[in-house]
Amino acid sequence: MELRVLDIIEDTTVDGPGFRTSIYLAGCRHHCPGCHNPESWDETAGDAVSVDRLMEIISADPFAHVTLSGGDPLFQAKGCAELCRRIKEETDKTVWCYTGYTWEQLMENAAPDVMALLHNVDVLVDGPFMQALRDTDLLFRGSSNQRLIDVPGSFAVGHVVLWKR
Repeated sequence: MELRVLDIIEDTTVDGPGFRTSIYLAGCRHHCPGCHNPESWDETAGDAVSVDRLMEIISADPFAHVTLSGGDPLFQAKGCAELCRRIKEETDKTVWCYTGYTWEQLMENAAPDVMALLHNVDVLVDGPFMQALRDTDLLFRGSSNQRLIDVPGSFAVGHVVLWKR
């Protein structure tokens, strides 16, 4: 299985706590005004990279956890679900995922590939970037409408549980 990847940044500290391997994926239809990465909107951009190759890169750094960003990883939910399943089975790394969808939208649709992905994500940063709510003091997100959601905790209780550092 392959994913369209724009970039892989190793040992970054801006996309979640600690050192992270951030994988920036192609494709986003949200087109948020003020997006910091509009080149990621094109679903055909970047390179096709196999899940096996991504696992090699992720596994090579024993200290860095993983963040999926983009674009919006949910536009490649099937491949991301496979990648995250393998991360959880083969490593002890945490997975963060950014999306322009809200938790409520995702739960309402409950698409199988999206659910498979979410069940292997530790924290979901949800909601579209909203330029009017931009706040550079926020931790790991760009606008105040976006939430850091504890995914396992939210599934356990049936409503959004915010991640606590």
